[in-house]
Amino acid sequence: MSKLTPLTRARFFNGLVAVIMGCALNYFGDRLLGVKIELFRGILDFNGLWVIDMLVLPFFVGVLVAVIFGLGGKWLCYFPPLIVKSIGYLESTYINTVPEDTSIMPFGMWALYVTVVMTSAAFGGVMGEIMVKKTYGRSPQDILYKQRASNREGDI
Repeated sequence: MSKLTPLTRARFFNGLVAVIMGCALNYFGDRLLGVKIELFRGILDFNGLWVIDMLVLPFFVGVLVAVIFGLGGKWLCYFPPLIVKSIGYLESTYINTVPEDTSIMPFGMWALYVTVVMTSAAFGGVMGEIMVKKTYGRSPQDILYKQRASNREGDI
């Protein structure tokens, strides 16, 4: 069994902390808004709070994960919404009782909603990486600044 290098161990720890913090923000945001996407109450259930829970909150979760993790956070930001929404669906299906005026969302429809939530988190992850890196692309930030500095010196 191979040992992880200290850099890999630190990166793994940062990723774990980022996912846990993203899950916490998503969970407490869901509870604060009072929206459960796995429960269907009818057309009146799709209101402003529902839109905030589906689009705005996951965006900020993605930003948080990318800022904590750093470069590569846009790939990690998919997991907190998936974890929190999956636990919520399983909790509503198997643990809690469903209120009388609601029904459990069919799994296919719920999966579509979770895909939308994860996409919103991905947009937030990209924005978080842009905030961390101060630019967007594949080149590391220090190489870009060195190239800009050498271009300015060459212009003189």
